Amino acid sequence: MADNTKGLKEYAKQKTEVTLEKVDKAIRELSLKGEKINFNSVSNLSGVSKTFMYKNEEVKQRIEKLRDKQTEKVIKQKLKYDKTDKSKDIIIMAKDKKIKELEFENKKLKQQLEILRGNLYEKV
Repeated sequence: MADNTKGLKEYAKQKTEVTLEKVDKAIRELSLKGEKINFNSVSNLSGVSKTFMYKNEEVKQRIEKLRDKQTEKVIKQKLKYDKTDKSKDIIIMAKDKKIKELEFENKKLKQQLEILRGNLYEKV
């Protein structure tokens, strides 16, 4: 009777290994294609139940880590885009300010030139 249990345990172990290989293959394929990695997508591609993946701690942690990494990447891209927009706005504001200063300085110089021409005309 002990031999029967041993055979069942061996079969269960082999089945688990095959299932883990399916999950690993699905994760690699999703990663290469650049698709989202989550429990649902891995389950659909590999044919392995989500329950198995949630119960197997190694698989669960791997999928969660990859999912979080992808989410983090998307967030960083959005932040980078926001930063460039903000930077662009700041540069535009600085240029507008500099243009106003130069226009004011130009106006003052024209007024001084007009006064000096007037003084020169009076001397002649």
